[in-house]
Amino acid sequence: MSTRPRVCVLHVGGTIGMVRTETGYAPQPGFLAEYMAAMPELRRPELPAFDVVSLEPLLDSADMAPEDWVRIAEAIAARYDDYTGFVVVHGTDTMAYTASALSFLLPGLAKPVILTGSQLSLTHVRSDGREHIITSLLLAGTCEIPEVCIYFASRLLRGNRAQKVHNLDFVAFDSGNLPPLAHVGVGIEVARHLVRKPGSTGPTGLTMIPLVRRPEVAAVRLFPGIGAAMMSKLLEPPLEALVLETYGVGNAPSRDQALLSAIARSAAPPREVVIVNCSQCHGGSVRQTTYSTGAALARAGVLSGFDMTPEAALTKLYCLLASGLPPAAVRARMQQDLAGELTPDPASAAVS
Repeated sequence: MSTRPRVCVLHVGGTIGMVRTETGYAPQPGFLAEYMAAMPELRRPELPAFDVVSLEPLLDSADMAPEDWVRIAEAIAARYDDYTGFVVVHGTDTMAYTASALSFLLPGLAKPVILTGSQLSLTHVRSDGREHIITSLLLAGTCEIPEVCIYFASRLLRGNRAQKVHNLDFVAFDSGNLPPLAHVGVGIEVARHLVRKPGSTGPTGLTMIPLVRRPEVAAVRLFPGIGAAMMSKLLEPPLEALVLETYGVGNAPSRDQALLSAIARSAAPPREVVIVNCSQCHGGSVRQTTYSTGAALARAGVLSGFDMTPEAALTKLYCLLASGLPPAAVRARMQQDLAGELTPDPASAAVS
């Protein structure tokens, strides 16, 4: 008789496990574990066995910080050999950031890590959380998908390709540049050609990339009228890296030479701020050679982010800089596919 797979459910917070308080919905320790223990579906033999681990303090995901990405990654690495897969129960607001960060923090991953949550608390009669819990357990325990993913509204998305696109609809997440890794209907249909190969772990199991410091990274969304003074202020020390969210295929104001000069000064030695160009569009890719307005950024030292989401670009910058890499090495790795987060386009990388 085969051994029943076992899944670790890491509860880190979010709407799914919140209850109404005098000041609004807030996470309540113990609530999720008690609720899951009372769900008759979870006792069925076709579902994996599971343990619920509460990573306190439980947080509204708006309160998540890089230190919380690290503690989730450490929790997975510490329990890695004991479970078939992992479900991370998380708030939706910054779920795409956490999923992206975990994909870079755990490069040797060979088991599923499924982030999920809900738009309505489990205390609500119409909560979408029940199905998300059931299906996430199945995906983590029975499907060979060795990636960090987000499961929401019948679709499994690669975590570092996903973005939150709606705050009221149950279809809260989408992936503008990669189809779902799986569709869930009456069956679970996995797009095997899209799933990445398992990573390789060392003799001590899964290890997180070593982090040696807390870098200063930021993101800014361009808007008509943004000026050199504001950009210069943003690029001042201690900033080390910036995600520049541009128009269309990577365009920015090119008539404002003072703005471009501020960017170029920061990207050049001795500062060497790593500036990455990501489109404000949900789908598509940055192509800095298509228009003169994009080429101007390339000449100023801005890197193409290709088809990365801003969430993936920001967390990737953080992880690379936190690992102690110098700016030149970070620039090189930002243009490489490390965890399925981008599709390189050599033609758009630079302008000579």
